[in-house]
Amino acid sequence: MSGTHRGLNRFLLALTGLMLLAAGALAVAAGTLPGVAAHWAATGRDAWGRTRDLLAAAPLPDGTASWWTVAAVGVLLLGAALMFGWLASQGGGRTNVVGETPDAGQGTTTVETGLVSRLVAEALAGNRLVLAASVTAWRVRGAARKQPAVRISIQARQGACPRELADTVEQLVAGLDRLLGHPFPVLVRITAGTRTRLARPDRAR
Repeated sequence: MSGTHRGLNRFLLALTGLMLLAAGALAVAAGTLPGVAAHWAATGRDAWGRTRDLLAAAPLPDGTASWWTVAAVGVLLLGAALMFGWLASQGGGRTNVVGETPDAGQGTTTVETGLVSRLVAEALAGNRLVLAASVTAWRVRGAARKQPAVRISIQARQGACPRELADTVEQLVAGLDRLLGHPFPVLVRITAGTRTRLARPDRAR
């Protein structure tokens, strides 16, 4: 539901995983096979020698550094900027507005997430199946006019019947549709965690 680029994230994770696997395999081979260790030691010496020759081939006017050093710093800065841009692209799409309806030229009626959250809290107050509930709204990517969708996260009480809880949430969503005057996309997430395990069960298991 968020604006995170999942395809790019999966590609980067897969690439990072492959690189780590390759590095681990080389480290194990270098530690267990003398031939591999000697080869990598020779390769490292050759690489360092080529690097020194490359740096010496393009010195700065003052002779204290090389243009290649400046280029390397520029690449690092560009990589850092791309990393910050990638981090900034994570998540996103969250909104405080569930729906907006024009009122025939007299204004616009806006339904905010806080209202839906309060309605959900009041509807589930005292429910023996629910320990806690929260509501967030997101703009759905690819939908017309970025139609908002609601995510209702419900933490089940210890011993709660999943079927009964699902029926309760279904009735809740239907009631919200009637109250707000139109249906809207809803994602229901039912979870159980440490708080659920520590809470007192309200039904026999």
